[in-house]
Amino acid sequence: TSAESWGTGRAVARIPRVGGGGTGRCGQAAFGNMCRSGRMFGPTKVWRKWHKRVNVNQKRYAVVSALAASAVPALVMARGHNVAEIPEIPLVLDDSVTSKAKTADALEVLKTFGADDDVDRCKESRKIRRGKGKMRNRRYVIRRGPLIIYDEKDTIEQAFRNLSGVELCNVERLNLLQLAPGGHVGRFCIWTKAAFEKLDEIFGTRTEASKMKKGFVLPQSVMSNADLARLINSDEIQSVVRPTKCGVNRVARKKNPLKHKGALLKLNPYALAARKAEKEHQERNRAARQAILEERRGRKADRVARYEKMVEEGDVIF
Repeated sequence: TSAESWGTGRAVARIPRVGGGGTGRCGQAAFGNMCRSGRMFGPTKVWRKWHKRVNVNQKRYAVVSALAASAVPALVMARGHNVAEIPEIPLVLDDSVTSKAKTADALEVLKTFGADDDVDRCKESRKIRRGKGKMRNRRYVIRRGPLIIYDEKDTIEQAFRNLSGVELCNVERLNLLQLAPGGHVGRFCIWTKAAFEKLDEIFGTRTEASKMKKGFVLPQSVMSNADLARLINSDEIQSVVRPTKCGVNRVARKKNPLKHKGALLKLNPYALAARKAEKEHQERNRAARQAILEERRGRKADRVARYEKMVEEGDVIF
């Protein structure tokens, strides 16, 4: 735009203003973050730190954890996949599936093993994205379906890539974003036989280290059986543990010796004698004071009587 500041002396702000005439736009402020059609304050820079460095061993740990979760039917179903008709999880298919080139053939394979229900779920979930993303080449959103993992590419990608929600991945390039989309483990994975057998070579076993990832050993479980309640209640453990204590250990309440006589005597056995002596001293002081008061009252009574006698006798002249 041709916006330039009008400078000083015209009783308006020095913000750039659109030039020209004959339209409501001329004279309007431009460019500023407070202006209509202006730029934002502090625009996002492309050199922002978009990624965070994570240790390689931690990333490998996350991938093997996601792979282990994909073999647990409860976690796969909890993630939303329709796997009720699947014969087994993980689902391993023959290597001949990689030679399929037509989408109709790929869909027939999925129907054979009951995996087409998950594809239908993804197809029905397609809807328009909320917000401005619909204007930025990501107009539709769709749920994630099965993940096809293969070893040799052949024509398997052409066959499966057009099915709703289906993604493909090479076993040597397993992606955590595909194994656990949104950070939720339990992706429904369909393996080819060669890819499944290659996992031991890539990640190693419980007895052998990985051949492809230097220095990586599969993480070992601290407990071979994670059902702790079952372990504790088993006959083997219950037969050797000591019986339950029925008595209740009552913690003695701390008593203030300044307020509690028994606690004071434990700390100072002489306190009782001192308190008795103090009481006797107070009694003696009280008796002595009472005697003084009685004496003063007697003298006052004598003065009153003498004064009344003088009043009765009248004036006395000496």
